[in-house]
Amino acid sequence: MQDSLEALVSVLESYRGRDKIIRTVCYGSQLVGGVLSRRTEKNSSQLGSSLLLLSAQLSHCRTVLRLFDDFSMLTYSHSYGLGAGEEDCAVRWISVLNNVADQLYYPCEHIAWAADAELIRTKSDKWWLLSTMLWGTSLLLGILRSVRVVMKLRKRLKRCETERAHSSEASSASRSQLHGQMRREVLSVISSMADLSNAIHWMPPGFLWAGRFPVWMVGLMGTVSSLIGLVQMNDSSSSSSA
Repeated sequence: MQDSLEALVSVLESYRGRDKIIRTVCYGSQLVGGVLSRRTEKNSSQLGSSLLLLSAQLSHCRTVLRLFDDFSMLTYSHSYGLGAGEEDCAVRWISVLNNVADQLYYPCEHIAWAADAELIRTKSDKWWLLSTMLWGTSLLLGILRSVRVVMKLRKRLKRCETERAHSSEASSASRSQLHGQMRREVLSVISSMADLSNAIHWMPPGFLWAGRFPVWMVGLMGTVSSLIGLVQMNDSSSSSSA
């Protein structure tokens, strides 16, 4: 119990960790609140409404916190550059375009937020739409990148299998590492697809399934993505410790 509490505190003390926890609680509240609000019982309906209000406040909290993410994203984009360190050309340019979409996303969202807060005089709708489009583009590029990486990892694994006759302890460790990388990329694909389904839902009506998700479905997709994010963060922490 003490170890679990210390691990939770450690996560909450970091900005990224706290954001992932808030995101998980936000979408989890939306999922449960959406289910309860559909019920006819008065108590369940009131609890559902309260959870949906909590979800909305947490979502707004994350939007405000992202006002300070531009420079960290700019630093990452600058360090990655044109991806000269990438072995695969396709992965390289997909990553570069992904970084561009992410970098443009933040100012668009900031303008939309400022318009809603009446800090500037402009309509927020077009800026929310543009930020959603950039988010969806980033997710789609991330999926393409992960699929490409998985394909390359599968080829490397096949080569490892053919060399099994001459295997050693080192090659066994290499196969284990490749399997771990594939697992992370597959989880990234699932997470991005869940988020992309929500991004499409928030597009204007008439575009695919835009506006057709019930509240609980949005919460479910977001919860799946958030839980995967927590798993990946835990795996990264374990790898760093190792």
